[in-house]
Amino acid sequence: MTALTPVAPVPETVPVTPRRRGRPRLWRAVVLALAALYFLVPLAASFWYTVHNEATGLSFAPYAELWAAEGFLPSLLLSFGLALATIVLVLLLTLPAMITVRLAAPRLRPVMEVICTLPLVVPPITLVAGVGKSLQAGGEVLAPTPFWATLIALQDQDFPLVLVFVYVILVLPFVYRSLDAGLRTMDVRTLVEAARNLGASWPHVMLRVIVPNLRTALAGAAFLTLALVLGEYTVASILGYQPFAVWIVTISGAKGQLSVAASVLSLLLTWLLLLTISGGSRDRSA
Repeated sequence: MTALTPVAPVPETVPVTPRRRGRPRLWRAVVLALAALYFLVPLAASFWYTVHNEATGLSFAPYAELWAAEGFLPSLLLSFGLALATIVLVLLLTLPAMITVRLAAPRLRPVMEVICTLPLVVPPITLVAGVGKSLQAGGEVLAPTPFWATLIALQDQDFPLVLVFVYVILVLPFVYRSLDAGLRTMDVRTLVEAARNLGASWPHVMLRVIVPNLRTALAGAAFLTLALVLGEYTVASILGYQPFAVWIVTISGAKGQLSVAASVLSLLLTWLLLLTISGGSRDRSA
């Protein structure tokens, strides 16, 4: 008789309980709902304050009056002009410097990071006090020289370039972080070496190789700069200029509904520009 080979016992299968995928989605929905309430409820309350009056009831007169208010359009156009000049100048300063450090001197990256983020620890009131003293001392020193006219031109009321220089310092940490995040997602050295080996010049490399790969980072840096310039009050007020934020505070005492309507309109314009910039960057990247 042939011996039968023993059969190994079949191990009992442990029932696997399906993962509950509803909880993360539920918590995500709760967090998004709370965030939406946190941002939208004050905005809705501000909007209701501008359109409702106990005497006249529901009326959109403050928004119609806003466009004809004295100083509204000049201050708004001034703020947009300052924002555009600040965006161009800060990108021209930071982007080539960051690429140069990454390619030629990577050991200087910590030093550059400290320098670019240093304005975060300097209060704007301290910065504007130093700028004011420097302008006063510079006017006294440069009065007998031809540079005095240049110093006066920097402080022109129609378009004060001194505000652009101060805003560049204020937005430098945010622009640096945005560009640094974009540069970390791409191999800058390989792209630059490949383009240079194919005969591309440095301006061609910057405009046709680096910039297209940084659309999202550049859009984020531009939006942060725009938001800061539109809402900045301390520096412009102390230096004696009247961009949009200073104009809103100026009329707030006499016309409360009008100033709140201007603030709501400014916020909506900022959101609209954000959606336009983000949508344009997505379409180009696709």
